[in-house]
Amino acid sequence: MRKIFALLSLVVVLSMALAACGGGAPAATEAPATGAEQPAATEAPAAATEAPAPGAVRENVLRVNTGTYPDIIDPQKSSFVNEIAHLNKVYMGLTTLNEKLETIPGAAESFTFNDDATELVFVLKPGLLYSDGSVLNAKRFEFAFQRNIDPATAGEYASITDEIVGAPEWRAADTTAADYDPEVFKAALGVKASHADGAACVDYEDAECNTLTMNFSKPAPYFATIAGIWVGYPAKEENIAEGGDIWWTSSKYQVGNGPFVWQSVEPFVKSVFVPNANYVGAGIPTYTLEFSYITDSAVAFEAYKNGEFDVVASAAEDLPVIDADADLTAQHVKYAGSCTTKIQFSLHPTWNGQPNPLADPKVREAFAYAYNAEGWVTDVDGGLGSATWSWIPPGYPGYDAASPLKFDVEAAKAALAAASEPFNSAEKLNAMGLKMTYAASARNQARHEWLAANYKENLGVDLALDPVEPTTFTALQKDPDTYPLFSRGGWCADYPDPQNWLSVYWRSDTTFANRFGYNNPAFDELVNKGDVETDPTARMEYYAQAQQILLADIPAAFGYNSLNHYLVKPWVTGFNTTPQDGTYPGDVTPWTITIDTMMP
Repeated sequence: MRKIFALLSLVVVLSMALAACGGGAPAATEAPATGAEQPAATEAPAAATEAPAPGAVRENVLRVNTGTYPDIIDPQKSSFVNEIAHLNKVYMGLTTLNEKLETIPGAAESFTFNDDATELVFVLKPGLLYSDGSVLNAKRFEFAFQRNIDPATAGEYASITDEIVGAPEWRAADTTAADYDPEVFKAALGVKASHADGAACVDYEDAECNTLTMNFSKPAPYFATIAGIWVGYPAKEENIAEGGDIWWTSSKYQVGNGPFVWQSVEPFVKSVFVPNANYVGAGIPTYTLEFSYITDSAVAFEAYKNGEFDVVASAAEDLPVIDADADLTAQHVKYAGSCTTKIQFSLHPTWNGQPNPLADPKVREAFAYAYNAEGWVTDVDGGLGSATWSWIPPGYPGYDAASPLKFDVEAAKAALAAASEPFNSAEKLNAMGLKMTYAASARNQARHEWLAANYKENLGVDLALDPVEPTTFTALQKDPDTYPLFSRGGWCADYPDPQNWLSVYWRSDTTFANRFGYNNPAFDELVNKGDVETDPTARMEYYAQAQQILLADIPAAFGYNSLNHYLVKPWVTGFNTTPQDGTYPGDVTPWTITIDTMMP
């Protein structure tokens, strides 16, 4: 994904990205909320739901606490996991993932590459409709990709479609130039909707407009998977225009083709989703879905125990209570996750009006060696993760356990002593007033107190604690000028390919690398070669070499891989668990879930 993470705080759940994103990731107390203007609760027409069965003891509703309310819920602008978790309920891309995380047709009936993977043709399923019954044709998907690339959109994931002919040129265009004309760039863009015979599409009501052709400036053998992520979700152009800059805050405008209809939203409190009868995926959900936004995991845990939620992410602080209770232990679901969390460094030349010590590789090396990742997993995370010194997590293509990093206090001190002036001692760093920024909550306070104590004990460096509002924390991370010196965050897979972990996140021209200032031309050259290589073995070798360069650069202190860990009531059954789940078990294939309304 994801998911971002652009993702934050995997201990409780993750926020992005991914980011993907991608996601992906549990919705943590550190996952920031929005600071944008919010409307009152809004309503959209509801899809029909079944009446309760005679004798039912509960409603046919899945009640999930997702943590922080999303910062933005716009397909072409979102990047954090909690944002994507909402979008993928309302929309479906040209492709999608199955329970094995294989790329399969979504809104498309088929997709076909040419021999050198420079052209990709999608044919839509016949009779596609939005949840409101209006026509969904290829021109809607053409608009989605155009909007993702359009510099006026300023999307978090705009660079992920740079393989498309004309995309990087348009994305980099100066929209204030006197001769700027977006229509010229659209005409040159390698994304074209048409009829099956190649005839031009008329408009959004043209039901015969069923083919989308993508042409790439280089081979892009992975692009069928990218075509299924949120940047290609077909939000309606007219709804975006009518709703303006905050269109996405109203469920009225969130009309999609996904498994659910967003019936209502009360920002920061609750969203309600009902089944979409026009969904053409593998199955239509049979239950209503409710997302709540309690950011304090302790409060969410009590609500779960009181029967107010059916699913919450578990937290390390609650493990003693869970382990001491047979019912809670039986309800505790744990399985492999898709995320890597790190101690994030700002690599920009200056910080707080002074030279940035983390711009010195030796200082970064010192902080990486001084981080007791195993101690974190044991003492703070309660075993709900696994320590790592690499970037791509186990179980994903490209995982490589070999890393120059490790926990080594003496090596950390030696690296700091070898740093340049004026950063080569703990005393000099302490005089600079270094600080670590995070989203304010009682549990995050305890976590960051642990980290501060870790660096004080192992390196002699004082890191001042800098708690900020979750909304502020998100905003700080999205702007290179305000990116925190130290913070916790990471990345969850948007899709199972090393290109997503390396090219999308660390290549110097991406949104994410620009945020924290990573730039290595040798790394860029290798991932660029891997991106266009059609031979699978050679492609993986390019990525393996690139990851070793990344690890040697130490742009962060890699810390731990996630587990998905949730408390799930026994009446919630039928869910498929995958590493990509970002909000609750079965998130990737929600139509398989059943609520037993008769179980007491």
